[in-house]
Amino acid sequence: MSTADNPNTPPRPQRIISSVIIQNTPPQRVWEAITQPEFTSQYFFGSRVEVTEDEPGRLRYLSPDGREVWGDGAILESDPPRLLVVEWRSLYLPDAAHEPASRVTWQLEPWTDGATKLTVTHDRLEDSPVTAQNVGSPRGWSFVLAGLKRVLETGE
Repeated sequence: MSTADNPNTPPRPQRIISSVIIQNTPPQRVWEAITQPEFTSQYFFGSRVEVTEDEPGRLRYLSPDGREVWGDGAILESDPPRLLVVEWRSLYLPDAAHEPASRVTWQLEPWTDGATKLTVTHDRLEDSPVTAQNVGSPRGWSFVLAGLKRVLETGE
């Protein structure tokens, strides 16, 4: 009998990592920073984001020299400049490359004085423990979002 067939078996706990920042720039500028390689290369460990031309609806993160694919996944939902939902595969980590895809949601909300509230939620991590440990570490999403904030607000 599977867990789904047994009503006495508690549901499996969900693994969710969420980070929120207030970005002192408008949503359109934040959207550009998460979807254009000239920005991601400055704050996302040098990776260059691209929407693949040969496979519309896929988002890839390439190494700085473009020779390695560090991440690759389907774009599940896109509503510029409010919402981007993508599959996430941590191909940059050999121990995580075999794990199933998880999901990353970038939610942008207009905030006071022209700022943006950016919430990044990484879920569906139950079967991806190496990815969960990596993205939840001090060098995970909180580090990436701090870099994004720095780049957009100081230009450095």
